[in-house]
Amino acid sequence: MKKESKYDLNLAKLALKTHHFEFELGPEFFALFDQPLVEHGHLHADVELIKTERLMTLNFHITGTVQLTCDRSLDEFDQPLDIHEQLLVRFGDEAKELDDNVLQITPDTQTLPLAQHLYDYIGLALPMKKLHPRFQDEADDNPDAPTKLIFSTRPADDAPDDDEPADPRWAALRNLN
Repeated sequence: MKKESKYDLNLAKLALKTHHFEFELGPEFFALFDQPLVEHGHLHADVELIKTERLMTLNFHITGTVQLTCDRSLDEFDQPLDIHEQLLVRFGDEAKELDDNVLQITPDTQTLPLAQHLYDYIGLALPMKKLHPRFQDEADDNPDAPTKLIFSTRPADDAPDDDEPADPRWAALRNLN
């Protein structure tokens, strides 16, 4: 990722109270990243920062749409996102990431970069299976829906009988119960 100060928070100027920040995440934001996970989108990020003497709590609310490619038809479509995440930043002796949502920074840290966190939250909110909205009805995991067998290596007339074992060695193993 390239260095971009537009998505950095200047911590030195922040008083011990609640602050609100807004970011527009468009083509220039996604151009900062070389990863092909999300390349296009228009999102709005509201960040609430609660600063105390020992801890900063950042509450993220990201809404908007990202452009995805359907896994089935390769058509592009807009996926709506509504993301709520929280990042805790505490002060300590050294700067390190303690957990996925917990950072430790030194007390003399001047800026807190948010671009990578915003991008990660967007990436985590994407569905595993990217289906165009016209396929969403088919993708419902309804247990009562009939399943369709696409391919089988066994001919239909060669179905095994449950009464007669295919190999006598298996019959001996079944009797061990």
